[in-house]
Amino acid sequence: MLTILLLIVSNVFMTFAWYGHLKFKESPLAVAILVSWLIAFVEYCFQVPANRWGSAQFSPVQLKVMQEIITLVVFSIFAVLYLDTKLGWNHAVAFLLIVAAVFCVRKDAPVLEHSSADIPPATNTSVEE
Repeated sequence: MLTILLLIVSNVFMTFAWYGHLKFKESPLAVAILVSWLIAFVEYCFQVPANRWGSAQFSPVQLKVMQEIITLVVFSIFAVLYLDTKLGWNHAVAFLLIVAAVFCVRKDAPVLEHSSADIPPATNTSVEE
């Protein structure tokens, strides 16, 4: 649950970093880039731990698909409430296709890394003559 919460917070910052400046088109591009970059730094402070800690429970593909769904939900809310964008049927279809991707990867076995201390020593199986 912590991974999902961190991904949500991360995506809120990411969405503002990428699209928030669209409401301020009169500001210089350099200012938009700098402000977006500063917001993106905060986004990384949530995204990196989400992926690092989440990788103990989820495969990288599962993490990516979760992130894409969260991004789509966060962006949809942002587009409607902040950018006054209307969403159409094609957006709903796109959302459903991404949700279908979750079902395709939900049974991935997590990839766990093992340290050398976790690997039992090899036993000598040679037969003495």
